[in-house]
Amino acid sequence: MKWAVVLGIAAVLVCMTLYEWPRMKRWMKREKNAFAALTVLGGILACLLVFYPETPGPTQFIDAVYKPLVNIVEKLTMERSG
Repeated sequence: MKWAVVLGIAAVLVCMTLYEWPRMKRWMKREKNAFAALTVLGGILACLLVFYPETPGPTQFIDAVYKPLVNIVEKLTMERSG
């Protein structure tokens, strides 16, 4: 059943590409490269989420990175105010 979802994701990506690619002019090389890269990365992320739905999202990553920084800033502000 998961492979059917992956095929659905692939179909959506192909439809997106077939719709958008001809609309981009020949000289829009950077836009085409960005579109291709974001489409591939989005497809990979979507497929990974199908097989590993418990994968943490970007907000959990940001929380893990900034949590120690927030604690340090709170300590410094408490020391200065009190």
